[in-house]
Amino acid sequence: MYRKTDVLDRDFAAARASLLDLAAFLDRVERAGGEGDFRWDALLNALPLLEDAGVERTRRILEALSFPGETPTESAIGKAACGAPDLNA
Repeated sequence: MYRKTDVLDRDFAAARASLLDLAAFLDRVERAGGEGDFRWDALLNALPLLEDAGVERTRRILEALSFPGETPTESAIGKAACGAPDLNA
């Protein structure tokens, strides 16, 4: 079993870089003109889960950003899935 300091020694720099990348993305979107869409809303709704100290944080964030139904939609925006559910569609 790893100690917390072992994990921090190994992964802290990468986690720090990921967090800074996410903050920069949020800043870019907020500076951009126009309105956001369901992807922006889904991302903002998932952010508080990062602070939740409960177990399975990754699973809960993935579920928050995934289509909730069992039947797939007939089409996706563009050519692929968009990474967040459009609950208004």
